[in-house]
Amino acid sequence: MENKTYKTNIKCEGCLAKVTPYLNESVGEGNWSVNLNDPAKILSILTDSPEGTVKHALEKAGFRGEQI
Repeated sequence: MENKTYKTNIKCEGCLAKVTPYLNESVGEGNWSVNLNDPAKILSILTDSPEGTVKHALEKAGFRGEQI
């Protein structure tokens, strides 16, 4: 498994609740977290999934993410 980080536009707890089912489905529950206190709203993921999988999950939920 590899640690990947993304700068996102997930801004609040409501946004987090909206994206949760999509990220749980694509990378697995407990394998990701979002730091809402960071200005870049960093999404940290432990996964072997390709980058496109995470971006697709974010886009399905209505959000954007850029791997950093």
